[in-house]
Amino acid sequence: MFSKQEAQQLKKEFWTAFGKSFPRKWILYDTKIKDMSFKFYADNKKAEVSLDIEMKDEIFRDAYYNKIWSLEDILKDFVGDFNKEESYTLESGKVISKIWIEKHNVSIFNKNTWQETFEFFVDKMDGFERFYYEYEDFIKDV
Repeated sequence: MFSKQEAQQLKKEFWTAFGKSFPRKWILYDTKIKDMSFKFYADNKKAEVSLDIEMKDEIFRDAYYNKIWSLEDILKDFVGDFNKEESYTLESGKVISKIWIEKHNVSIFNKNTWQETFEFFVDKMDGFERFYYEYEDFIKDV
């Protein structure tokens, strides 16, 4: 088990190593759609790449989710199998729509799994971005 300070240091090392291993400017929050972003996530059990649709207005959130959902088979061609939830509740209680891919049995606290996690991040986020760039005009037209 790690102390809080050790855990924070390892997390910082993880994200720094990822940035140095794969220096690239990702879309992430720069989708040009307010409250819609791509995210990387890692903890002690898994890694995740996601598209989070966080609009407070449920009508807009649903509209964007349904636009992307209408392209399900195409998205699958870009990223492989994925999870989706129209009403995903965050730990904070906030409800968002979320599309994500997980990789289990990797840990931000195990340096032996970092490279595997980094490669997963690059592969899946690259797929998400290529999909988004290809269908951006369609998705934005809500």
